[in-house]
Amino acid sequence: MTLEVDVPETEHATVRPEDADAGPDAPEAGEPGDTGRRGRRGRRRRSPWFTIPASILAGLVAIAVLTPLAVGARVWYQARQDERPRSDAIIVLGAAQYNGVPSPTLEWRLQHALKLYRAGVAPAIVTVGGKAPGDNYTEAAAGRTWLIKKGGVPASKVFAVPVGRDTLESMQAAGKEFKRHHWTSGVIVTDPWHGLRSKRMAEDNGIEAAASPTRSGPSVQTRGTQFNYIVRETGGYLSYVLLGKSVKTPSETVKRIHIDPSADPSAG
Repeated sequence: MTLEVDVPETEHATVRPEDADAGPDAPEAGEPGDTGRRGRRGRRRRSPWFTIPASILAGLVAIAVLTPLAVGARVWYQARQDERPRSDAIIVLGAAQYNGVPSPTLEWRLQHALKLYRAGVAPAIVTVGGKAPGDNYTEAAAGRTWLIKKGGVPASKVFAVPVGRDTLESMQAAGKEFKRHHWTSGVIVTDPWHGLRSKRMAEDNGIEAAASPTRSGPSVQTRGTQFNYIVRETGGYLSYVLLGKSVKTPSETVKRIHIDPSADPSAG
């Protein structure tokens, strides 16, 4: 009797040449092979002495780029707001005056403040601003005179604070005036792009501030001019926040013109 035995096919499987040298540790199908391991071993890790400084430098560059962009966006956004909550007083920031006559920039601000006063936003107006060397009148006094004589505001409702050749000095003086009257809130009238910085300075001097900007003047004439003002105010805001300094008044608001000294300051 013949006995037939089935032999498993695997015992007769042909050994491939490439598997001939494989030992017991050879990777199974689907596992990364020697080549993968050698590739991983071949990649040199970067030294921490390189990666850490490089990461710090990249972070500093990102901050240096993104911070001005973020502040510029805030300047632009604030410029588009017209905040006029019921407040204790309206603050008119100074601009050039010529022998007691407000410059066009200052007059636009005074006209806007007058509208706010007549609308009942606040029962009093504070004009701020000192004078340039050689001037006979301060910006605050010129503004107060205009509001009384041209605007018809009672003299008892207009307070001149003749201090400051920049926004910070003026806001520091305005803060003292507010404390003297026991006021806490104010609406600032200035150019649109100046709103963010002036609000921050007012708040740092004890005034709960809002901003209602004018919509006339050199700062809103063209897109190019607006861009230049945004850049300037971005730098001014960062200068104040980081260094506690205030940039000076724009040149177009302080340029001098010749006016007849005998002219009535309330005329024109």
